[in-house]
Amino acid sequence: MPLVDMPLEKLLAYEGRNPRPADFDAYWERAIAEMKAVDPQIELRPSEFQVPFAECFDLYFTGVKGARIYAKYIRPKHSSAPHPAIVQFHGYSGNSGDWSDKVQYAALGYSFFSMDCRGQGGLSEDVGGMKGTTLRGHIVRGLDDHPDQLLFRDIFLDTAQLAGIAMSMPEVDAERVGAMGGSQGGALTIACAALEPRIKRLAPVYPFLSDYKRVWEMDLAKDAYQELKDFFRRHDPQHKREEEVFTKLGYIDIQNLAGRIQGEVMMAVGLADTVCPPSTQFAAYNKIKSPKSYELYPDFGHEGLPGFNDKTLQFMLGL
Repeated sequence: MPLVDMPLEKLLAYEGRNPRPADFDAYWERAIAEMKAVDPQIELRPSEFQVPFAECFDLYFTGVKGARIYAKYIRPKHSSAPHPAIVQFHGYSGNSGDWSDKVQYAALGYSFFSMDCRGQGGLSEDVGGMKGTTLRGHIVRGLDDHPDQLLFRDIFLDTAQLAGIAMSMPEVDAERVGAMGGSQGGALTIACAALEPRIKRLAPVYPFLSDYKRVWEMDLAKDAYQELKDFFRRHDPQHKREEEVFTKLGYIDIQNLAGRIQGEVMMAVGLADTVCPPSTQFAAYNKIKSPKSYELYPDFGHEGLPGFNDKTLQFMLGL
């Protein structure tokens, strides 16, 4: 099989390289408390897109720091009892996508929520001083400020807040909610289930935002991780702050959150992935303590993984 990283037996034992801040747990407990203190001011607007068997809504809520966050919300019609739900997250710089690939879950009797990340390609606000997209540099946003100003802190909290909103809907059974997504969406799936531990099943695909120092040491700070290299070149060209930078990134490193997950995990990994190297993905996977499994694609990289969408649907039917 292709080998761009470690052999599988080493991947399954790998524990990660990036530093974990000493106050990591207190940091996230404080962040969760901040999120729970926010009045979400939930707004539902019927979408222009509709189908006969479901109702489709544009959902808006207020996240931390006052940002208005957008998600697509689809619920089945004529549901007589609380039913399961899925929350979905998209890839880096993208958005929640089309409605048409989400209605399959409503047809099966599930509610479905798909969030736009703040400041990326969708409708959610980034309140960092301007309106509209602030597309590049989200990983490093806040590195020169207090750790509470890291942008991905707020995006991680948005995922947990959306999951909580989904669980609060009268038509949803709060004990039967799953999460899914690929790349950035895979990272957000892990972060969501870590910060909202009632998530029962999660299906992350080649998760991003894990083990930044390993990415750097593999000379793969390019593509999705390019901004790591850009940050050092522009702000620390001699790497005098390297330990400080990677330690601060540890607050938004999903491997450090993974141990909080309580739901069942099914993760997909392409062993030829040079965008999110397999070792960085297994750094998170190996820290998960709840029931878990992985699906390997030895000849595939950061791309569509044949059959995994079907496996995900079957896995989520377990809700």
